[in-house]
Amino acid sequence: MTETVAGPSAAPAGSKSEQAYQSVKARIVEGNYTPGYRLVLGSIAKDLGFSVVPVREAIRRLEAEGLVTFERNVGATVAGIDPTEYLYTMQTLSIVEGAATALSAPLIDAVAIARARAVNQEMRECLDHFDPVRFTQLNQDFHSVLFEHCPNPHILDLVHRGWNRLASLRSSTFRFVPGRAHESVDEHENLLKLIESEAGPDSIEKAARLHRSATLDAYLAQARNI
Repeated sequence: MTETVAGPSAAPAGSKSEQAYQSVKARIVEGNYTPGYRLVLGSIAKDLGFSVVPVREAIRRLEAEGLVTFERNVGATVAGIDPTEYLYTMQTLSIVEGAATALSAPLIDAVAIARARAVNQEMRECLDHFDPVRFTQLNQDFHSVLFEHCPNPHILDLVHRGWNRLASLRSSTFRFVPGRAHESVDEHENLLKLIESEAGPDSIEKAARLHRSATLDAYLAQARNI
């Protein structure tokens, strides 16, 4: 999977281009558009009730994020899962998200902690009747609370790029390693307790990095057994 160096900028909120982008991205993330699925602009535009122009702009943005590729004589297709790319992305994300979380920690107030804990409780309840797509969305919501306060915009940008790169696989990660979901919820609570107790940045960064790398380890271990 290749990443376009300079992609188009985000469309204005509420615009047809933005709506098309959000709609197609959601279908990719949720698994409705699987890897290799051909994205026919005319069909998508008709389905959304738009012209082809905003759909084309949306597809270009998704290509820049690595979720869509263009193939000669084929056109736009949903990007496939490259195990090596997944490995490198998760390794990188464990580093940059760990740093972002540690830098965010002093800026996370009680209201944000309560919001994160409420999301984690929803994740815990989701375990009883496991819905990997819902669980994955809640997982992103939880981590967003922890890293979005990062005062370093460059590190935060790298975190967003990492999550975008993983978007096409996020819906299936916990489906592939469901046992990891239980451990993840417990590790979330541990992260919150570290932040609440004003633990040192090194401790918080290490916990966040190990949390991310543990998911990678579980995924790779499962892949080797297939």
